[in-house]
Amino acid sequence: MDFEKFKQLVKQINFGKDLPTALYVHQSTLSLLPEELCLFIGKIAKALKIKNNKWTLLKLYKQDFKLTLLNYPTFFDEPYPPLSESYTVDLTKLTVREANYNSSENPPILHRRETFVAPDHPQRLLFNSFTKEGEAIGLYDNPRTIGFKQSWERLIKRKGYYLAENGHLLPLAPQTKVETANPFSGDIERHRTALSRDKLSVPLFLMAQRGYLNGDYTVLDYGCGKGDDLKELEEHGVDCIGWDPAHRPDTDIEPSDIVNLGFVVNVIEDKQERIETLRTAYQYTKKILIVAAMLGNERVYERFKPYKDGVITTRNTFQKYYMQGELQQFIESNLEDSAIAIGPGVFAIFKDKLEEQKYLLERQRTRHQWRQLSSRTLKTFSKEKFKNLYERNQPLFEDFWYTCLDLGRIPASDEFEQHEQIRQVVGSFNKAFILCTQHFDKDQFEQAAQERTDDLSVYFALSFFKKRDVYTRMPQSLQRDVKAFFGKYTEAREKGRSLLFSIADAEVIYDSCVQAHQVLPASQLNGQHDLIFHKQYLNQCPKELRVYIGCATQLYGELDNVELVKAHIGSGKVTLLIYDDWEKDVPMLKERIKIKLREQDIDFFDYYGPFEPQPLEDKCAFTTN
Repeated sequence: MDFEKFKQLVKQINFGKDLPTALYVHQSTLSLLPEELCLFIGKIAKALKIKNNKWTLLKLYKQDFKLTLLNYPTFFDEPYPPLSESYTVDLTKLTVREANYNSSENPPILHRRETFVAPDHPQRLLFNSFTKEGEAIGLYDNPRTIGFKQSWERLIKRKGYYLAENGHLLPLAPQTKVETANPFSGDIERHRTALSRDKLSVPLFLMAQRGYLNGDYTVLDYGCGKGDDLKELEEHGVDCIGWDPAHRPDTDIEPSDIVNLGFVVNVIEDKQERIETLRTAYQYTKKILIVAAMLGNERVYERFKPYKDGVITTRNTFQKYYMQGELQQFIESNLEDSAIAIGPGVFAIFKDKLEEQKYLLERQRTRHQWRQLSSRTLKTFSKEKFKNLYERNQPLFEDFWYTCLDLGRIPASDEFEQHEQIRQVVGSFNKAFILCTQHFDKDQFEQAAQERTDDLSVYFALSFFKKRDVYTRMPQSLQRDVKAFFGKYTEAREKGRSLLFSIADAEVIYDSCVQAHQVLPASQLNGQHDLIFHKQYLNQCPKELRVYIGCATQLYGELDNVELVKAHIGSGKVTLLIYDDWEKDVPMLKERIKIKLREQDIDFFDYYGPFEPQPLEDKCAFTTN
């Protein structure tokens, strides 16, 4: 069975707990599933030697070729049964991940048992009676707080109730309600972490720079604080909503294309609640989840009072300061999905893998102002009518030529808006291309094709660096690129693998730095130690050097605030330099980021307080202005 067939069969199921990304059904409903799917699940369980008494619920993924067998042994005995073990089967990779919660003091728990069984199940009404009890006192108002045993019990207590032995909710004594009214331990005032801003927060600003806030995507700001980001998004016509436990608790949350979890996980003092919050935000995500958190080091912790795995600030708020790699590991281990760094302390998790490929491809795209290139003198054509065709339709042929240069190949119909007009004029794209090569410089096209080949080689090389999953589907444009420049996908992957392995050789990096120094408009080569250049020239570097620095930026993120890049030739390091005002004659160094590729770690050095900012006296060596 393939993924398309799997999705088709899952869509046919009209019962169970239906969520945006998965469908859950009880084992007792297997006979009601499509026969082919039922047999398929039985074969998987048998192959994995998972007996029927070792699983209770079946989770069928909608966007991935996966399924999970979950075991809730007390499903029929407890109103909120705990998860005992689970088996997640990745049918693409043919792998199984087992999780065991038998020794956990805070296992995941189940709610709304009636949604998992068949509509005519004899105990459905009984299960529903427990759900209605919880709904009556507001236990389901905020789904993010109910996923695990301890947070569920704390919520029940905060509502002034306790869980009786028979599973029903009974009220606490009045004085106990008062004692448990404060949901936080100590004097932590979580609501005070919400700041007022007069511009977009960093994670949303980064998304705006990449064109994701142009109005084509819906946005959920999960933990929106006072809503300043929402005001700015609304002014730009973005369809957005915001939810916050302190400032906007009554928002009806809806799944959105982009979910922003900006500086939320770092202010939650309970580690399990942090994980629940991350997972809930991910559940509401259709395309991209953005996670941002505060970064810090030992010096930051020395300034505040330690508390759990963070500190208590002077404002009686909690802060967990992450390292860049630590934050990425926290996200990936709890979401089982790759997190792509787009800035310090900011990661994007793409649920939509086609969108992820488009984003990563765009990172490596070499840009040229093709429309500023001069054309050659018109040659004598073998057929006078070709000359007349060009002269009568010059703007049309120019647009077609510039599209060819942008793609590095002849476009497909849906890649050139005026495809009908050009076919009416000359018959086909191939004839149009031949006509253009007789008017324009064909060397420009060959250069564009080579640069696009290099861009794609860098893209495939970097896909191996972080061991990203092999994509089961590719955007149509990428499929065309692979066919045009490599012939087949396996060849493209192999070119990328070889390119990545080549950067382990210091001689290759040295040769690439020498070549870059020769071709870049401005740079500084310091013997065999390092090459320094402005970030705007990165994609003009040899592909080996681009991969070397690309591996570093995959750990760090985008280079938005960076001015200079230093490639260390022999040590496996890349340094990024940030200045206070690059437009000044002598800008001052504000921050230095050293990325250690071999350790996959990052060191941040700022120039504030006791550390004197360093002037860049030789700015002219890195710019042509």
